[in-house]
Amino acid sequence: MTSTPRIPGRRLLHSPGPTPVPDAVLHAMMLQPMDLADPRVSEAIDRCERGLKQLMDAQHAHVFLYASNGHGMWEAAIQNLVQPQGVILVPATGHFSESWAVQAEALGREVIRTPWNPGYPIDIEAVGRCLAEDTQHRIEAVFVVHTDTSSGITSTLEEYAPLLRRLNHPALLVVDVVASLGAAPFSMRSVQADAVLGASQKGLMCPPGLGFLATNERAFEAARRNPAARYYWDIVKRLDEVSYRKFCGTAPQSLVQGLSVALDLLLDEGLERVFERHRRLAAAVHAAVQAWSEAGPLQFFACESQSRSVSVTTVSVPPNVDIERLRRVGRDRFQVAFAGALGPLTGKAFRIGHLGDHNPATLLGCLAGIEGALREQGVEVGQLGLPQAIRSLDGYIPA
Repeated sequence: MTSTPRIPGRRLLHSPGPTPVPDAVLHAMMLQPMDLADPRVSEAIDRCERGLKQLMDAQHAHVFLYASNGHGMWEAAIQNLVQPQGVILVPATGHFSESWAVQAEALGREVIRTPWNPGYPIDIEAVGRCLAEDTQHRIEAVFVVHTDTSSGITSTLEEYAPLLRRLNHPALLVVDVVASLGAAPFSMRSVQADAVLGASQKGLMCPPGLGFLATNERAFEAARRNPAARYYWDIVKRLDEVSYRKFCGTAPQSLVQGLSVALDLLLDEGLERVFERHRRLAAAVHAAVQAWSEAGPLQFFACESQSRSVSVTTVSVPPNVDIERLRRVGRDRFQVAFAGALGPLTGKAFRIGHLGDHNPATLLGCLAGIEGALREQGVEVGQLGLPQAIRSLDGYIPA
């Protein structure tokens, strides 16, 4: 027995990760574990690898799965793809690009950063200047965050590979799609990325704990030549048909079973419908925030509408708003869990996650709960937040 009373219904989860897990995924994860030689283990891993390749348009890539979160996948990319004391270029997007850069420095790499312009996507011209100045080709890799989960800003990726070719620069292009994969279109082939990394707890609709690194042959050969110390993270050792070796030990079977089903759900829904669903839900959130902002205090952090992500919306607040109290009221009184911002935006913004297993009903419940929490805290908001969100969704019937 506990002293905490049961709360009827379901608390809505609108953080940008973890995100709600579909019932079918939860049921798959309830299966009993299997012995390591059971062929069903290898079959589930294979389904995950094939599903990720299809989702990323990366049919010829090697996909390596890890019992890890996204930070672990950053380390896998660093230790496999960059020589000891090697140089990395990290275009600034905010908290998550800076965190990746700090992690690389902790692992002995030198990091070059482009300037961060708060509220705006990556400055590709600054990236070009850094690469052009690197006449000795010391930069071994460019680490790009597609969607920064703290700022809610998505940067375009299509210019990097042509830029590297135009400058005849041999750096690898490495892309973090943790916050975008499964919510926004991404093609490893079209972007011409050499390596891509992600994690399970956002658009992939699984609990935290499973990550992946995908590489083309060029990146894999860079890892093969790299003398950097590693064992668990080593993709060269993990390129094996035996499931035990693919995971450098026992596979996290429950998570693998869940991811295989989650990928099936996305592919069965149809990727274009998945992306359209995310576009429509994001547009409804943006319509509500725009209406709220008409009263003055609340504003989009992303200054350009086209850079606002389909995964998460970051809302700036005035200094007198206590973000953590706002979140507690939303969670405890209105049963809506949403997020604060991170890094330099801590205490200055809150975040609404709208990626993963969501529909108009969950989204409108989320917006109502957040508006209720804002009003309870005395934050002035425009009167038409919910009506504008409903109007944005008018005529949208999920497939």
